[in-house]
Amino acid sequence: MTLVTRRQLLAAAAIGPFALSTRARADAPATFTSDEIVDSGHRFFGSLSRGLAEAVQEAARRWGLPNAYILGQEASAAFVGGLRYGEGRMYTRNAGDEPVFWQGPSVGFDAGADGDRTMMLVYNLPAVGAIYDRFAGIDGSAYFIGGFGFTALGAEGVIVVPIRTGVGARLGINVSYLKFTEQATWNPF
Repeated sequence: MTLVTRRQLLAAAAIGPFALSTRARADAPATFTSDEIVDSGHRFFGSLSRGLAEAVQEAARRWGLPNAYILGQEASAAFVGGLRYGEGRMYTRNAGDEPVFWQGPSVGFDAGADGDRTMMLVYNLPAVGAIYDRFAGIDGSAYFIGGFGFTALGAEGVIVVPIRTGVGARLGINVSYLKFTEQATWNPF
């Protein structure tokens, strides 16, 4: 079983409460196609494009097409309790792109540290300002030196699917949330 497959299983467990229908509404913002997301990811992630393509295809199968995505980088560390900090740029069809920051705590059977390049697919985002919320979920990591995988987080009908590739050593599973903000902050709560 590959790391991506393990992450997919963890993501399926994590999004159970958030498995809302992603049917298109007449007033819904325009979406990005899987090919557009994969092309953008290829430029961002570089040579790890096969794993990215598989993760994007799996996310599209589960939730449909995203109406926004975020490209950025993050760092995290944990020993039972942990913290994650990141920054990037959110891209939308209707409102252009803008900087976004995220941070959040975690608690669980988790130890290690990692630095990641991150692409987050955003589903059901009604307006750009709706990203500035706390998105909760379950995350798992199992890699030494490097890894690739994804999970799902949700809040008020919006689903955020972080796809990460990075370096470090990390093993565990945790319950966490990410808080998105317009400005960088050290406060993860």
